[in-house]
Order: sequence, then structure tokens, then C-alpha cells
Amino acid sequence: MVSPHARREQVNFACQRGLSQRRACGLIEISRSSLSYELRLPAKDGPVMQAMRTLSAQYPRYGYRRIRIFLRRQGFELGWSRTHRLWRQAGLLLPKKRPRRRIATGRPRAFTPFKANTVWAYDFVFDTTAEGQQIKCLTVIDEYTRECLAIDVAGSIRSKRVVEVLSRLVSLHGAPLFMRSDNGPEFVSHAILEWIAQAGIATALSDPGKPWQNGADESFNGKFRDECLSLEWFRSRREASVIIEAWRRHYNAVRPHSSLNYMTPHEFKLHNPTHPNRAVLQE
Repeated sequence: MVSPHARREQVNFACQRGLSQRRACGLIEISRSSLSYELRLPAKDGPVMQAMRTLSAQYPRYGYRRIRIFLRRQGFELGWSRTHRLWRQAGLLLPKKRPRRRIATGRPRAFTPFKANTVWAYDFVFDTTAEGQQIKCLTVIDEYTRECLAIDVAGSIRSKRVVEVLSRLVSLHGAPLFMRSDNGPEFVSHAILEWIAQAGIATALSDPGKPWQNGADESFNGKFRDECLSLEWFRSRREASVIIEAWRRHYNAVRPHSSLNYMTPHEFKLHNPTHPNRAVLQE
């Protein structure tokens, strides 16, 4: 009964029960002229909410913070509070994630990157096609810029193929100072360790049973599964390779990152240029 909208509803209810409009307005203490007032806020918020619903349907795993960045790109200048109000009003809230137990938050991470091309992290992500074929994805990211350098998709990826992917990336971006990975058999094989030593790259292997030491790539793999693998239905490995590559390009050039002040990895890289490191290949 406090807001004008609630009072107008009570006046309508009283009029339906037999009271005159004058008497109902007097009892509820509201001006009769306010009954004909039309709200202007719904008309103002209508285009924004329509664009918000369209973006939410296109990116179902994005919250209102990232949707706000896309709205700004379309010309809608909104503050955080207004975006959250419209997001809740449209019923677009994502289900709350179960809080995870935080481990070793006060410990400094070994080999913390200070510029682009300092630390690369790589790991494997698994999925299956509609026919039950295994899909193995090798993900390689730059920990500083959050750029996904490559996602290699195949049924089986051995150490030789890992070396081929890394060699191609080194020829494109230059050699990083460190390569971070877990202690999987593909990452500690003689072929990979020999190639890394020849390229003059140091290794930063995670301790067994401590995946949080490779937190940047684990975080990326979670986004990769949540925003791509869990939403797609692959009929074949070839189709999976095409869709995943399209998502990787979207991740680097379109998707805003909260850790980068809601810039894309490509935008962040342009604001923080760096010279590539040279790979030192020894005979």
C-alpha cells in the first residue's frame, strides 16, 4: 500500500466492490488525477529488455555483468544497478553455483606471469560425440592475456602431436619462458621434455593431486565445458573441431573477461603489447 502503483490497484479493487472513485481515493489517500497516469519507465526499458533477452538466448551461460558489456556495444549505456534490476525483472537469473572450498589462497603461485608470452598452460579436456566416439581436446592458453592460443581436437593425442601443436604456436607467437602443465604421461614424456629443452623453455609442472596449481588453465577448461561442450551436440569429430574452433575465436575476440576489466583477450593484448621471446633451438 506504499507505492503509487499499489495504491492505484487498491482503488480499482475498491471500485469493483461498489465504492465510488472519489470515495476510494479519499480512503486510500491518493489523488484522482494519478489514476490516469501512465508509467514511462516500461517504455524506456522495453528496448533494453528485448535486447537483453536476445543476448541471453544467444549466450545462455552469461550473467548480467557480461550481458551489460554486449549491451554497451549495441549503444545501451547502463549502470550495474539498472542492468541487475532489468535482469531480475526479465527473470533471466542463472542458477547459483555451489560454493567451492578455496584452497591455499594465500600462497603465491609459482612463476606468476608479468607480461604476455611469459607462461603458457596446457591441459586436456574430454568429451564424446553423439555416436559415443571419444573427443580429446588439447587446450593451450597464455596465462597473462587469457588468450586461448589453440584447441586441438582429435580422438587421441599423443606426445608427438602435442609437440607439433606447440611448435606451430612457437613459430606464430614466439617461445614462452615457462610451460605449465600437470604430470600427465603426455606432458612428461621424453619427446616433449626433449623438445622443451631444445627450445630453451623452462617447465612448471604441477604437483600430483594439486590441480589448482594450474588454476588458469583449469578455469579456462571449466568455461570451455560450460559454454561450449555442454551446450553442443557433436555428430562427428570433424563437426566438433569446426564448432570448437569457432568458439575459440569468439572467446578471444568477443567474450569479455572480468579478470581483464571486461576486455577481450585481443583487446587486452593490444593495450599491453610485448615483444615475442625467441626460441633457442640447440643442435
